[in-house]
Amino acid sequence: MNISQLFYLVIFLITFSAKAQDNLEPKKNPYTEARYHYYLKTILLFNEYLDTDSGSYNTTELRFLHPIANKAWNLRADLPFISSNTTSVNTTGIGDIGVGISYIPYLENSKGLAFRARIISNSASDPALGTGKWVFAPAIFYGAYIKEKKVLWIASLENQMSFAGSDNRNDINTTALENYFMYILGKNWIAADVAFRYNATNKGYPNNAFVELGRKITPNNMAYIHPSIAFGREKTYNYGIEAGVLILF
Repeated sequence: MNISQLFYLVIFLITFSAKAQDNLEPKKNPYTEARYHYYLKTILLFNEYLDTDSGSYNTTELRFLHPIANKAWNLRADLPFISSNTTSVNTTGIGDIGVGISYIPYLENSKGLAFRARIISNSASDPALGTGKWVFAPAIFYGAYIKEKKVLWIASLENQMSFAGSDNRNDINTTALENYFMYILGKNWIAADVAFRYNATNKGYPNNAFVELGRKITPNNMAYIHPSIAFGREKTYNYGIEAGVLILF
């Protein structure tokens, strides 16, 4: 059984064994929508396939988010499992593990502001599966409803900068401006996202965009799929596809 088969087996088991729970939630705001819910504990499991000029990468990632204090704070942990199939490397193992914390200082029913800080560790089981660097990634988010709360817009600005790690690997210094639009159709959603990036290390523009289709399977369990395409000088891949499930509890 390969990674993709294992991933879809786990999705099947989670989807049909998880039970919906009644939760006390804040009133509807940009950070309570299904795809970006900051106020409930969340498990996100997704698989991403990326095609590159030298081969392909397949990532299965488990992400856990946990609100703390008055729920304006949110902890996050990311555990990636990567399979690299390129002309030079064919290996499978754990990628760089990340942890983060978010804070929402301003929130109204129709708009809100959030900050996030992440540390991505130099922890990959094989050098080919990670950056070889410790990375600090601060970000700011602005979310707002438009068009009678049928469309959610989330804009973010994030910088990823390495501060330690192997001297034999390239430094990381990438800034990303991302815009995500979600159109809500009852239990379903359609979304589009475009991210413009500048890599100060190689002077490249590894941009990407995707279209997403999602659906609530139960009140607290949902699934999505989105194909993506990369564009710009020094892009990191050609095209990709990601599918995932979210469990809120």
